[in-house]
Amino acid sequence: MIKTIEWKNDRVIMIDQRKLPEKEIYFVCSDYRQVIKAIKEMVIRGAPAIGIAAAMGAALGAKSIETRNLDDFKVRFNKICEEIGRARPTAVNLSWALKRMQNLVEKSSIKKTETLKKTLIQEARSILSEDIAINKRLGFIGQKVIKDRATVLTHCNAGALATGGYGTALGVIRAAKEAGKQVQVIADETRPFLQGARLTAWELVRDHIPVTLITDNMAGYLMKKGLIDVVIVGADRIAANGDTANKIGTYSVAISAKEHGIPFYVAAPCSTIDHQIKTGEDIPIEERNEKEVTHIGGKRIAPPGVSVLNPAFDVTPHSFIAGIITEKGLLKAPYRRSIAKVRQKG
Repeated sequence: MIKTIEWKNDRVIMIDQRKLPEKEIYFVCSDYRQVIKAIKEMVIRGAPAIGIAAAMGAALGAKSIETRNLDDFKVRFNKICEEIGRARPTAVNLSWALKRMQNLVEKSSIKKTETLKKTLIQEARSILSEDIAINKRLGFIGQKVIKDRATVLTHCNAGALATGGYGTALGVIRAAKEAGKQVQVIADETRPFLQGARLTAWELVRDHIPVTLITDNMAGYLMKKGLIDVVIVGADRIAANGDTANKIGTYSVAISAKEHGIPFYVAAPCSTIDHQIKTGEDIPIEERNEKEVTHIGGKRIAPPGVSVLNPAFDVTPHSFIAGIITEKGLLKAPYRRSIAKVRQKG
């Protein structure tokens, strides 16, 4: 299994996803500020993986606090969490993981700061192991929507690299293969960062799952030709009504799928659901550096001086979604009701 991120020898080690597929090298963080840098610069990406990184960054930050005064420790720790929380705005797993770490500190009866630091490290490692287990459960539930010999279209990378391991959308595909189904995958390249071309294709080739790479503007044509049976994507934030933010271009895929009668599924852990956000209109959309659009591999492909828009995500309305695959079951419309039930189950 791909080790996206791990805690080892009091350091956070993550595979540098900017270098894939050419090089498999690792980014080592001994300070929480390095974790922030890794999140901002896409060393690590994908909502669940960002959440794990945030938790481990918080644990690194806690480890560096030099005080035995518990109240002082809490103040400093909360400031570190606030700093990490500003790394990227759209993926809700980041704030979810930080709140979990902060709640541990706030509610703990531990009086010694050194013991609390060790507890925080264990909590961050638990978030990682829980994520892998959740993804496998999610995959087992979701593989039922994939028929034998189906061709699945996916957009961006929602695999092991986007999580603690196994994956969400790719976890569903992996589980279908493990269930004995023959599955083929069509992967959108996913401009401008090319997560589909660089990361999804790399994962699936490693797992010996047949994958065909296409440019983003080919999906509609292939749907019209009857070459796609189902679409499964991940998510960075899901609103209380089921509206889903995912990598830019997902909305266009959903429109094409609806037009051609192809079921469009979202696969995500329940931690990606933001119950405080009523609709997708309220989801903050990150605007990234224009060089991601004007350059590929460091080489300029657009004329200097051209204006650039580079939103990292778009929002697919819930009416386009056939189901939301979570570790607690396959959620169906009306989503406000099914999502509320998941929340009530805890």
